[in-house]
Amino acid sequence: MPKRRESKRLRAEIQPSGIWHAIGSFGGERIRKSLGTRDEGQANELLTAFEAKLWKRSVYGDEAVRTFEEAAVSYMEAGGERRFVAPLVRHFKGRTLGTIKPAELRSAAVALYPKAGPATRNRQAIVPARAIIMHGHDLGWCPPIKVKQFEVPKSRKHKAVDRAWIEAFMAEADRSLLPHLSALALFMHQTGARVSEAVRLTGEHVDLPNRLALLEKTKTDPWSPRELTAELVARIAALKPRADVRVFGYTDSKAVNRVAKRVAVRAGIEPLSTHSFGRHSFGTNSLAMTKDVKAVMDAGGWKSAKLFMETYVHSRDAGKTIASKYDEQTGPIDMNKPMSLKRRLGSARKR
Repeated sequence: MPKRRESKRLRAEIQPSGIWHAIGSFGGERIRKSLGTRDEGQANELLTAFEAKLWKRSVYGDEAVRTFEEAAVSYMEAGGERRFVAPLVRHFKGRTLGTIKPAELRSAAVALYPKAGPATRNRQAIVPARAIIMHGHDLGWCPPIKVKQFEVPKSRKHKAVDRAWIEAFMAEADRSLLPHLSALALFMHQTGARVSEAVRLTGEHVDLPNRLALLEKTKTDPWSPRELTAELVARIAALKPRADVRVFGYTDSKAVNRVAKRVAVRAGIEPLSTHSFGRHSFGTNSLAMTKDVKAVMDAGGWKSAKLFMETYVHSRDAGKTIASKYDEQTGPIDMNKPMSLKRRLGSARKR
């Protein structure tokens, strides 16, 4: 017969595996839960603590007892991103969800990633921690939370390229017998695809007659359609795309960057990252051509208007517009008969 240790509502019972379990009922709910120990004394202590937690939950509700790690497990089971969860669970282990304050998430980001920059701390700590807590809120386990992220300096590392750059790049890639690289560079340049998305493109997701490509599992959508130019259709058709075979031949985005920089050096042009001559150039050049922010965002698959505006919408056009308004107030000026600077200064001194 299994050994038992009775309590008022539950009992600790050792199983054939040697692990003690809490078994019984509480508030009309059937309970069967592993206590995670083979030691009888520790099992009794854990049983008492577990029963106290059930009692507290029955009196004060889920907000009083649900922990960060419980919410994290539920979050991942619901399909949440797992990659950065483990360090957060260790940091907040045993903490009730409702007791975690916004400032603590910022402190946790610094503690977990002391040498990282603000963007990394936001991405790997604040964003997933907030997502876990908000998941708990959706389940009724805690109040909502609002956390201010670390301010990220605007990146200046990417540079847009013009048509002359991309033509020189493709010409050198073709001379180097790298037609797949030529087509890949043009594809990113004219569709805004990320290099990681472009290298995953397979033949069955390209419809050349309708000039359409479908990017699978992008950062923001399960599928993202991209319209193809006639030039791109010709380049891709020459590669003879086939189902279940990668259109551009590459499997590693880092390898693409390495090869692309070597090709740029041989072409006598500035070696840039795939993001610079691809997605960044698409956003910059398309906006300059169309002035339509919404159309460019939709075409390139941007979801964050804030990020797009900060990165691609610059104030130069606005400055020109304001200057033209002042010109309208001033009226026509004869630019062929300007007052000399010396005469202007002399007039100013007399006044």
